[in-house]
Amino acid sequence: MKLLILERDGVINEDFDTAVKSPAEWKPIPGSLAAIARLHRAGWHVVVATNQSGIARKWLDLDDLALIHDKMHRAVAEAGGLIDAVFFCPHAANEDCECRKPKPGLYLDIASRLRVDLNSVPVIGHSMADLLAARAVGAHPILVKTGKGSETLTHPNLGSDFSVFKDLRSAVDGLLTPDAG
Repeated sequence: MKLLILERDGVINEDFDTAVKSPAEWKPIPGSLAAIARLHRAGWHVVVATNQSGIARKWLDLDDLALIHDKMHRAVAEAGGLIDAVFFCPHAANEDCECRKPKPGLYLDIASRLRVDLNSVPVIGHSMADLLAARAVGAHPILVKTGKGSETLTHPNLGSDFSVFKDLRSAVDGLLTPDAG
């Protein structure tokens, strides 16, 4: 199975410091929906793994999150793509749960539910937490400069075991035509 794991906020859609709290606030990053559609047409399975601490902070509830994800699924489908599943952590950072990135719990859940080995599976994110969680399960971390990605590139403990792309569209170009870069 060709599998790709995506962060949501900052990779597929615009990111806000106070979280996307409603469908009206969910706005795709230009080119992201078409990129997911290209992956789908190329036979890839796409899943989303996202921290959603806005739930713990009472900025939104599970119904709001479901409406946001419904809007995302519909927008991707209208572009000709498919997101196979969404995995999310509803906890705040201070709750020290296993599912909040940078811990690998969401990715381990994906591996278990889809019965796949995540070794070398590409994971596209925009934050240090995304890179660290991918590394923890042996996946291939990919950083995009959208969202907090440009800021993440200045992190003192960044390492060098990841790829960097301008945005999801260029990352998908790299995945689908690996010899082009």
